[in-house]
Amino acid sequence: MEEKKSEINGHAGHKSRLPAVSIKSENNSFKDRLMVFFKRNLLVILTVSGVLVGVGLGMMVRNMNLTRAQMTYFAFPGEMLLRMLKMIILPLVVCSLISGAASLDTRSLGKLGGIAVSYFLVTTLIASSIGVALAFIIKPGVGAGALNTNNLGLEGVSSNKETADSFLDLARNLFPSNLVAAAFRSVPYGTDADGMNILGLVLFAMVFGVALRKLGAEGEELIRFFNAFNEATMVLVSWIMWYVPFGIMFLVGSKIVEMEDVVLLVTSLGKYIFASILGHVIHGGIVLPLIYFGFTRANPFSFLSGLITPFTTAFATCSSSATLPTMMKCVEENNGVDKRISRFILPIGATVNMDGAAIFQCVAAVFIAQLNNVELNAGQIFTILVTATASSVGAAGIPAGGIITIAIILEAIGLPTHDLSLMLAVDWIVDRTTTVVNVEGDALGAGILHHINEQEMKKRREREQHQEEQELQEVKVEVVANVKAEEETSPLVTHQNHGDSSSHETLDKDGVESVL
Repeated sequence: MEEKKSEINGHAGHKSRLPAVSIKSENNSFKDRLMVFFKRNLLVILTVSGVLVGVGLGMMVRNMNLTRAQMTYFAFPGEMLLRMLKMIILPLVVCSLISGAASLDTRSLGKLGGIAVSYFLVTTLIASSIGVALAFIIKPGVGAGALNTNNLGLEGVSSNKETADSFLDLARNLFPSNLVAAAFRSVPYGTDADGMNILGLVLFAMVFGVALRKLGAEGEELIRFFNAFNEATMVLVSWIMWYVPFGIMFLVGSKIVEMEDVVLLVTSLGKYIFASILGHVIHGGIVLPLIYFGFTRANPFSFLSGLITPFTTAFATCSSSATLPTMMKCVEENNGVDKRISRFILPIGATVNMDGAAIFQCVAAVFIAQLNNVELNAGQIFTILVTATASSVGAAGIPAGGIITIAIILEAIGLPTHDLSLMLAVDWIVDRTTTVVNVEGDALGAGILHHINEQEMKKRREREQHQEEQELQEVKVEVVANVKAEEETSPLVTHQNHGDSSSHETLDKDGVESVL
């Protein structure tokens, strides 16, 4: 009885110890999971923290009345980040596009290129429509007629540029007369100006990649060189990315310190800022994810969650070109997009796809029309949509790059350009959400193309498998027919079959092997 009791007690004791062990193991597993999460998302956490610390630091330093020299020192780490990112753009764009175009056969390249261009044009046109619609609903310029550049102490911005000349300059940029000069010069206003002509470099790199592919064996050496160059550039990008949180902190902080009278700007142009940012939220949070879901039937937000670092970089730098290195790395590593797709589509997207810019340009055009009490007719609205979609192709992927293209739109609909300085005054606010939407459109475009490519590959594999099965079936039928013919003519085989019926079954089953 005592033994039984002790057994029961022992059993009970064992049972009571079990939950403690399981709780301990659960705690350990939770800690492990937490550590794995932190290790995997350390860069994202540091980058977001950098932005938040930068805002706090900027607010603190703003009240210290720094001299111009002290301001320069404070902004220096942020300036270094921008310089690093810009330094890597040229080798990254050229090498990734050459290796991307060379790795795809001409038929695939044409198909993917066609889908990409269609996606970029359609999304930009939708973005322009959202911008115009919101500007007419919110009416940011109504009641702001008394507002002018002098009220805010701003200098006027003038432009005597014809719309046709602007589009001719776009064509000139596509075919640079000097490739070396294109690395640091473009043609924005009919004369050479500082700033990389990325559009010309993109076109040249794509065509050069196709030419290398056509060379066959002779071009293999050069393709391998550009592939290796590209991989080395991506290693440099991974090193730069660890400096991003520190650089972003001072980049954001210095922008907050440099701000003029924010309250006056926000009260004067609050409706314009609200209309632009609301357009970005609608397009980036609803329209683009819906398009992605429509193509892939996958959750767009789980795709976007892997891109927090490039989005934070875009928010801080206001440059889609400067965000390209981090975007390329995160799209490939976090979202598993094929390197050939990402390295082909993202450099083009950073140059051509400007959804966020199209929204704020359309809002700005309608805002300036309302400011000057000009009633826009249907023809002018259509001109705004088409011009904004077309001119966003040539918009520079740099801070305030979209302001130049607003001048083109205003000229196209016959409005004065002297109010453009109002846009410049608040551009540092609007340009942040603009750049985030621009790079989001590029990333989701890469995801859609990757999905389409995967589906095509799957179909091709299934077709090839089906063909192989059909060929095997035909071979089997032929072999069985030959065996039956031999059975009829050879008495020896017939005798064997009577003796051992199982060998005949094996013949029918194994087909080719059994006959051989």
